[in-house]
Amino acid sequence: MSEEFISIGEVAKRSGIAASALRYYEEKGLIAHASRQGQTRLYPPSITERLALITLGQHAGFSLDEIAEVLTNDGYELDRQQLSNKAEEIDKQIQRLSLMRDGLLHAANCNAPTHAECPKFQRILRFTQQQKVKETEKQLDK
Repeated sequence: MSEEFISIGEVAKRSGIAASALRYYEEKGLIAHASRQGQTRLYPPSITERLALITLGQHAGFSLDEIAEVLTNDGYELDRQQLSNKAEEIDKQIQRLSLMRDGLLHAANCNAPTHAECPKFQRILRFTQQQKVKETEKQLDK
């Protein structure tokens, strides 16, 4: 095997990404192998940085299609507005999750005889239902 390139198995080992996922990333145009030795795909060692960027994007909540939009043949070009929008989206998600956590902790420690008799828990239920209605209306407006 060429010393300049690493096999798909070695890429999987170094990146923690399964070979099947690497092949899928190739199908989606996120990565490309440099050459082949027999049936083995060979990649440049720099592929691990590109894979780290893909993983980072996924952890931030970007879809593979969104990630593909920022990747270029020789690197990547990040859209600062898109990053800002995603950060705002994450902030909203953090707020929702914090409210949910607080509500669950209250429900777990509530002194009311039943949750049906707890005014705070009932407010949480109403709020949750209102949010679901808003989400559904937003989907219908699209």
